[in-house]
Amino acid sequence: MMKKIFFIYTLLMLVAAISLQSCSDDDNAAPKATFLDVFRDSTAIDQLRFQIPASYAIIGIDCDGDWTASVADESWVTISNHAGYGSATKRSYVKVSVAKNEGDLRTNSITITSGSVSKTINIEQSGTGLDPNDPFESSYSFVMNMGLGYNLGNTLDANPVGSWWDPVGKTPTDYETSWGQPVTTPEIINAIAEKGFKVIRVPVTWGPHADENDIINDAWMNRVEEVVNYVLNAGCYCILNIQHDSGTDGWLCADPVNYTTISARFQKFWNQIATRFQKYDDKLLFEAFNEILDTNNTWGDPTDPAAYDVVNKLEQDFVNTVRATGGNNEFRNLVVNTYSSGHTAAKLAGFAVPADVHPNHILASIHCYDPYNFCNNNGEWNIAVFDATCEAEVDEIVNRVANAFESKGVPFFFGEFGAIDEDKSMGERIKYAKYITKAMRSRGTYGLWWMGLIDRKTLNWYESEIVDALFEGIK
Repeated sequence: MMKKIFFIYTLLMLVAAISLQSCSDDDNAAPKATFLDVFRDSTAIDQLRFQIPASYAIIGIDCDGDWTASVADESWVTISNHAGYGSATKRSYVKVSVAKNEGDLRTNSITITSGSVSKTINIEQSGTGLDPNDPFESSYSFVMNMGLGYNLGNTLDANPVGSWWDPVGKTPTDYETSWGQPVTTPEIINAIAEKGFKVIRVPVTWGPHADENDIINDAWMNRVEEVVNYVLNAGCYCILNIQHDSGTDGWLCADPVNYTTISARFQKFWNQIATRFQKYDDKLLFEAFNEILDTNNTWGDPTDPAAYDVVNKLEQDFVNTVRATGGNNEFRNLVVNTYSSGHTAAKLAGFAVPADVHPNHILASIHCYDPYNFCNNNGEWNIAVFDATCEAEVDEIVNRVANAFESKGVPFFFGEFGAIDEDKSMGERIKYAKYITKAMRSRGTYGLWWMGLIDRKTLNWYESEIVDALFEGIK
């Protein structure tokens, strides 16, 4: 009897042990996923788009089960980790890196799987894709190789108005020096080039130099061409644009009511400019306009979405007009901007890439004087120290801009940036200069500092420490 009882007891213990082990195994098993989503920043995605340079993106994975990730072709796409733990409340992150593309547009994919749930992220990387008869450098190549740039501001863009300025009898030199800068000389341009800047943007205001029929004065056009030649002879790229014809109270504005009249004048100006510079090579780029505003001079997001439509239509007019002049303008790299050259989510979303007869010769420009209260002096809101909060704001802006333009398949650069409040301490402005250029390089692009740094009258680099910091940031 005792043997029978012992046998039954042993059998029960064995069953209990097996059951306990089974429960333990179930507890340790990966939970079955009920959802799987992939995010970039705060936006759900099903694709990633990259420009030609080597780059990366951070994606977030929301999944309540343990997951694995695989890449279709790991020869040019790699990921930081191929597996992660599931969580109903905590997001996992993966760094997706792409190698530089030396050929045509290419595609790839990443598949993330958890049990019976999966998500595929399609990857596209732009390539050169050039017409074999195209003699010009692509817009992608330009952005990859452009280096740091400098704006020759308050010079040919000067637009003196008011009771103190009588335009009658004024010469190009009078206009060029009216905002306090000296006459531009080859020595000034050479000094900027020798410092290491590879791109010089020459902003130009054209309206005051045109007659009642919108014909640009020969003397003014000749002077602009002289300065462009200074830049090109110094071995730099030159960006030539329409500057203060747009902006506050400019005639060139995002006005849906008067679009037809505005566009006719805009196209007439660009026809003359493009025709004059038709034979120049790809070291010369054209930029449609500067910081264009609506009729209310709104610097924030315009309340009327029609303003975005007008900006896009004008930029399409610009591309069509330049291309129609023929010669080297058929392939010239052309620069377009968002509304106000701004970088808010709304302005980026409202931007449309113009259609073009040739691929890879359009690029976008954004202006960034942010953190605004650090880069500028705004009294009680003034920020004196470039701290971690400022760094986070720079990162957020650069990544937002890069993500937006990558999704639209167009290369971009920062056409204007700078800590232009010279009352800020040199040490803090140095920190800004190094940090923002490093952030730009992390997303495969560069920027052009707005003026300053050098006294053009003496050729003394009075802010050489900032110049050094700029170049340190792009290493």
